[in-house]
Amino acid sequence: MTQQPITSLLVANRGEIAVRIFRTARALGLATVAVHSDPDADALHVREADAAVRLPGAAPADTYLRGDLVIGAALAAGADAVHPGYGFLSENADFAREVVAAGLTWIGPPPEAIEAMASKTRAKELMRAAGVPLLDPVDPATATTADLPLLLKAAAGGGGRGMRVVRDLDTLKESLDAASAEAASAFGDGEVFAEPYVERGRHVEVQVLADSHGTVWALGTRDCSLQRRHQKVIEEAPAPALPETLRTTLHEAAVAAARAVSYQGAGTVEFLVTADGRPYFLEMNTRLQVEHPVTEAVFGLDLVALQLRAAEGAALPLTPPEPSGHAVEARLYAEDPAQDWRPQTGVLHTLAVPGEVRVDTGFADGDTVGVHYDPMLAKVIAHAPTRAEAVRALAHALAGARVHGLTTNRELLVRSLRHPEFTEARLDTGFYERHLDALTEPAPDAAARTALAALAAALAEAAPEPGAPLARRLGGWRNVRSAPQTRRYTVAGAEHEVRYHPVDHPGVRVLSAERHLVALEVDGVRRLFHVKHNSNKPEVYVDSPFTGAHTLTPVPRFADPQDRTEPGSLLAPMPGTVVRVAEGLAPGDAVTAGQPLLWLEAMKMEHRIVSPASGTLTALHATLGHQVEFGALLAVVQEESPA
Repeated sequence: MTQQPITSLLVANRGEIAVRIFRTARALGLATVAVHSDPDADALHVREADAAVRLPGAAPADTYLRGDLVIGAALAAGADAVHPGYGFLSENADFAREVVAAGLTWIGPPPEAIEAMASKTRAKELMRAAGVPLLDPVDPATATTADLPLLLKAAAGGGGRGMRVVRDLDTLKESLDAASAEAASAFGDGEVFAEPYVERGRHVEVQVLADSHGTVWALGTRDCSLQRRHQKVIEEAPAPALPETLRTTLHEAAVAAARAVSYQGAGTVEFLVTADGRPYFLEMNTRLQVEHPVTEAVFGLDLVALQLRAAEGAALPLTPPEPSGHAVEARLYAEDPAQDWRPQTGVLHTLAVPGEVRVDTGFADGDTVGVHYDPMLAKVIAHAPTRAEAVRALAHALAGARVHGLTTNRELLVRSLRHPEFTEARLDTGFYERHLDALTEPAPDAAARTALAALAAALAEAAPEPGAPLARRLGGWRNVRSAPQTRRYTVAGAEHEVRYHPVDHPGVRVLSAERHLVALEVDGVRRLFHVKHNSNKPEVYVDSPFTGAHTLTPVPRFADPQDRTEPGSLLAPMPGTVVRVAEGLAPGDAVTAGQPLLWLEAMKMEHRIVSPASGTLTALHATLGHQVEFGALLAVVQEESPA
């Protein structure tokens, strides 16, 4: 590969990782170039770059996956190097070759190394020859019940796309077809393979870094076992509760994997560790990982800077620095974990995380989270001398974060970090299968918390004049001075009425009330409530470490009549594209409750739309390839009359 000083860097990616790479590039004195799709024209990574080039279109296949357009953008903007980030073209050997052929420096491993590891099936053959322990593959065509459960995986790519767990042979063919279709859509390659699915295994990985002079570093371990839909949610370094002999085995296997393909740059070797401590090679990711900040924190390194220096031909010291402390990362997603992890779209009005934590994000206040890309809002990372301190600091920061405008997994993250299994480092990939319902159910005092949040919102709304006397601010307009004020809000679809007096409230004493901050004494303890009003939206956001976060919508005195939909209507739960319709489905068909009728693709995931009841499909408005908006009518099922 070309090894020469870099002066201008194009990042062939978007969002959080592009912003993060630009941060290091600026610190090194490099000019920065962004590329963007049409929905990303005003995205944060575009605003952060010195120059930006449009990739016409919206879908990844038309924009960020078009290597020819990305290389053309680099040449047009005068960049002399390309960093792929993660995802998209980051593990595409042909793209790496084309970058080099265009006279640009590729910030990544040699194309031959990418190619060797790009297919998980070929990578496993290579690792077997290198003596790295493996799970034996299973041929789906000859699989028996003795082989169950099986894990289907896309051969080209990761991030949970193209993965399915099969526990019943009757569903194997359907799962293979679905996994292959999803893999083809995400990576342009529909190859899928099967291997044994290890129950209660741990996902442990080793960060490697190599130069062009033969030095390979193993930068410790990371545990990434807490996953939803095979996508990581919470990661930490070092992986806790590993015997030192196992840690040494993983380091040696990771270095062997890197040397087997003459690796250069940053990469990650992933392993599955069984409950009895046996490690098996999963795959090697020939790129930077989403969770790289925890390794940076523990080793005091900037992995992006080291990637750039390796691409310029610099040599690493023979040994890496010594690790220090523990780091934990949580991925904050715009999604509803209680509703099958349903992604959310809309305006992110506020994103603020308190405390001494690192926040990597691709969004700023007022940015829009769209339907075309992953719904991750930010990564929040805490580093401390011990694991217990790092976990506690991260949970505290997330609990106090203000995230307005979208439903997120923030509360789930806080509860996960405080769950006994996590705090005691009893980790495995089945954590959310076992605990999701409990982690997402309302707190026992949820109604009382909501009532206090509504009270704070009402008090803040009645205080439009900062600095005015308390009685005047809380008095408002009313006909009977001795009667309490009332205000109604909807919270998560339920209506709440607040009745308050200028001076006090049953069980609560008002200490102060400003437009954006309310202080209440609750059971003798002073509690603060931060209140934010949107200038052009009716919602009111109330945040408090005591009650958590609440989004309240004032109920107008004279509500407009609502349009009503026909009983049995299936409405789109999110904007998306219809990528599958049940084979042969047509109006007049008999359907059963829970039967999948069609599939929507949104934010890189497929979402099943199922029949709400047994009955007759009386209308089908969705067609293959149809783009639908949130709330669009997809189908109507007339429920059968009870016998």
